[in-house]
Formats: sequence, structure tokens, C-alpha cells
Amino acid sequence: LKVPPRWSQEAAALPPLAAAWAEGSGHPPAARTPRAMFNAPSGIQGLLKEGGRHFSGVDEALLRNIEACKTLATITKSSLGPYGMNKLIVNHLGKHFVTSDTDTVMTELEVMHPAAKLLVMAAKATEQECGDGTNLCVSLGGELLQRAEELLKEGIHASDVLKGYELARDKAMGLLTDAKAWSCTDVRSVEQLSKCIRTAISAKQLGFEDLLSKLVAEACVKVMPPTPSKFDVDNVRVTKIHGGNIHSSFVVDGMAVARQTSGVETHKEKAKVAIYASGIELQSTETKGTVMLENAEQLMNYTKGEEQRMDDFIKSIKEAGVEVVISGGGISEIALHFLNKYRILILKITSKFELRRVCRTVGATSIIRTGPPLPEELGFVESIKVEEFSSHKLTILRSRDAKISTVVLRSATPNLLDELERAIDNAVNVVRCTTRDTNFVPGAGATEIELAHQLQQFGATVPGLDQYAVLKFAEALEVVPRVLAENAGHNHVDAITALYAAHQKGEKAVGVEVDAAALTCNAVEKEILDHLETKRWALRFTVDAVLTILQVDQIIMAKQAGGPKPPEGGGGRDDD
Repeated sequence: LKVPPRWSQEAAALPPLAAAWAEGSGHPPAARTPRAMFNAPSGIQGLLKEGGRHFSGVDEALLRNIEACKTLATITKSSLGPYGMNKLIVNHLGKHFVTSDTDTVMTELEVMHPAAKLLVMAAKATEQECGDGTNLCVSLGGELLQRAEELLKEGIHASDVLKGYELARDKAMGLLTDAKAWSCTDVRSVEQLSKCIRTAISAKQLGFEDLLSKLVAEACVKVMPPTPSKFDVDNVRVTKIHGGNIHSSFVVDGMAVARQTSGVETHKEKAKVAIYASGIELQSTETKGTVMLENAEQLMNYTKGEEQRMDDFIKSIKEAGVEVVISGGGISEIALHFLNKYRILILKITSKFELRRVCRTVGATSIIRTGPPLPEELGFVESIKVEEFSSHKLTILRSRDAKISTVVLRSATPNLLDELERAIDNAVNVVRCTTRDTNFVPGAGATEIELAHQLQQFGATVPGLDQYAVLKFAEALEVVPRVLAENAGHNHVDAITALYAAHQKGEKAVGVEVDAAALTCNAVEKEILDHLETKRWALRFTVDAVLTILQVDQIIMAKQAGGPKPPEGGGGRDDD
């Protein structure tokens, strides 16, 4: 075919390859080939969008992950034990936290590193399952990864480390059962429950463990169900009052609401209770209208019908024998007037969760209509009274068979109140675990050093390269007594040596002494006990997280999306 002259002129301005195609050579132009495909980087980077990152190999991926987890463990180690240090944290909202609670630290730090997040998730899983053991998870996880790093640098393959750690974990689980030192025989005994939770409280608030353990034990025994395994931690509440002394704290058989009554009545004894969830006010139409009043008589009669209806409503409540009304919504001024007229105590509670707890406390059913209550909807309260503590008004509802008990804490500083509340939360969770498994093991690092001693003997019998990982697992367990000794001001080398010497003699209950010049003590005799199930879950979750991290050989990270950050727990849910 002959090319038209006009095409030849245009082809002269094109590159040689394109010009040849225009003359009819049949070759496609280079300009039509996607140039970006050839200019893109080779390898994995060429597969990712711009801004994506990837790391591979032992040095880039695995050792970086281990380093991040070791850094995280360094933060929490110094908070382990009764002499652990506090962390001062300012979160993204500017709120200050002074705490040694690892769960709070992990939550407010907002850890972003993917490998360190796995360790945080293991700690949170332990917190949800047992309510304690988070520091053990993070500290032991960091130590296990550090020992694995030493083996990797010596040339041992990651698969051998994984096999050895799995062997050591399974052996340690069996040894934990044999380490049982004491069992709680009666979960309804205040004395035995105090012994169960004393160690958990002393780890957070050393010096107050005797006082707080007795308060928590009393509160838990009061709400212990007929089937102890169905114990609900939500039935033990904590109310904080700023001011006063911690020794002025007390337990209430019922609820303590941090607000005063709305009317003139402030005290009732042996009274029937009606709870209105929707508030006490007459319904009004949504339409708006204008009313013209011509004289004073019309003004006086304008709200007479509304007043009469409200009067009849409150009168019907009084005739039902109700002396106390609790409202979950608004209370109109006219309703308050007639409630005072009929000498009915009125308390407003805005939180729907707190309103549900009050219903459980008094045994009432929440009413969502405007009308007199039915007899089966009424509750009963032994006494309801407004009391003042350090210029703070508190309404206390006491009930004979209350399903909820409240620990009222008093302290001079808000930070100490928050720490006391966290210590009580941990103690109540220990009670919950005790209702499911009553076995305890020696604390103060005695259980960990015994496991390390037994695993060292077991590791000597393991053939192949796996034995090195088993021995390193045993060394990692020394982190608990070592950190306890360091935080108490002891020489950790002397403490570990003394512990091994005692355990080789068969003294399985010997742990670290933190209150005296001596390095060791008998943990069972000093009533330093850790819950067996908490140890088991912490060890299981920690080793699982460590094995997952050691199996990672590449990190591939896409470019972070823009826009607002999604909510942590799935959005749209109210916090209790």
C-alpha cells in the first residue's frame, strides 16, 4: 500500500520506530508500550503501590521484630512486683496516667509495630481470660525472643528454635500442675479469699494489701451466687471519693451513687422502689402553637389540666405504696413539685448501665411507661440515704439480699484512687478465677525458678539441636525472679544463685525476698501465692505469640490509608 503524503510528513516528526510503523513496516510504536512497566523497581517493591514497604530475611525482618518486642518488654519489666516503678503516660487526648498496671500502659501507648502488637494482643488475651498476668506475658515474651535471637546469631535455624520452644512449653505445662502449693477450700470464707487475693493487691499497692484484701473479700462473699462458678465480676463495683484516708474505705451491701437526691427527701427506711427508665414528665406533642391569653384567669387556667394529670399520676404512685422513685430520664419541675408534696424520695440516674445495676440491687423492673407501677414491678430497699464524705454527696442504697456490693474508696489524690481501683479490679478477677480453679502455686518467682530448674534437667535429655532451645527457654524463665530482685534493690546474680541452690535441695517454695535484707524466703509461709490458672494461660498465650513472631520471615506493609482513624473496638458500642 502506498502511504499518503500527509502521513509521511507527520511520520518525519516521530521517533524512528514510530516513523517506520507509520510507513507501513507493521511494528507497533514504543510510545504505545506502558513505559511505567519497564521503569518500575524489580522484585516485591515492583508489585506494591507507591509508598509500600517490605523487609525480608533474618536480619531485616526477624531480628527487627525481636528488637521491637525486646524494647516493649524493657518498658514493662521495671513495673513488675511490689516494688515496681510507675509510668507517667500522656495519651493522645492529653490525659495523664501514673500507673504500674501493664494493661493500662499497653492500652494508652497505642503500639503500632506489627510484631510488638502480637505481644500486646497476647497480654490483652491474658487480661480478658484471667484479669491479671499481663506484665508476665510481655516480660517473658521479650526474654524468650532475646534468647531466640542468641540462637539465631549462632547459626541455629529458626525451625529448631520453634521445635525446642514447643517441647519446653508442653513440659512446663505439666510441671505447673505439680507445682500446686495450696488450694482454697471455701470460696465463701472471707479469710480464705483474702489469702487468695493478697498477692495480687500487694503487686499494685504494697502496704495496703491487708486492708484492701479484706474489703474485696467481703464484697465478693456478699454477692457470691449459689453456684460459685457463675460469679460475675460486674457485681462488685468501686466508687471513688476524693478526700480522706484510705483506711476510711468501706463496703456497702448495695449501690453507692455519686450524686444526691433531686427532691427535699434524703432518707427512707424499708421502702418500696419504683424505677422509671424514661423519666417522669408528661408527654407533649411535637407541633408548636401560639396561644393568646386575654386575661389573668386564662393564664391561671392554662396549665391546670397538666397539673391535674401530673397530680393524679404521682398520687397513684403514692397509693401503690412507693416511697422511693428512681428516674433514668428527665424530671419536670411540676413532677418534682408533686413528688415533694407526697414526700417521695426522687433520685435521678443518667447512666443506663448504672440504672440496670440499681434494678438488680433493689429487685425492681424498669418501667418505660407513664403510669402507676404494678406490684411485681416494685423493688425493696432496706435504706436509702444521702451521706456526705469530704464535701462529696453520696446516695447509698442498702438492700438485704443485694446482688451487687460496692467498695467505697477514699484517698487524698485522684491518681492513688485510680491505682487502688485497678488493684481491686485485679483482685476481683482473681476471685473469679478461684471459683473455677482453686489451686495456687508459690509466688515471688519460686514457680518460675522451679520450672527453669526442671527444664534444665529435661533439656539435657533432649537429642539434637532442640535441646539448645529448651535450655534457652529455661534461662528465659529466670526473668521473673531476676527482675523482682532488681526492683527490690538486690543483686540479681546473688539472688538467682541462692534460689537455684535452694531448689536443688528440693525447697520448691523458696522465692525472692523483697521486704528484708535476706535474698530468699518461703513464699507459701509468707502467703505469697499466684493463681495456677493465671500462670498457665499467661505461659500459653506468651509462647504462642513468640512462636508466631519467630515464624515471620517477611514484613510487607502497604501505604497507610488517609482519613480518620477507625475506632479500636468496632464503633457504635457504648462503654460500660
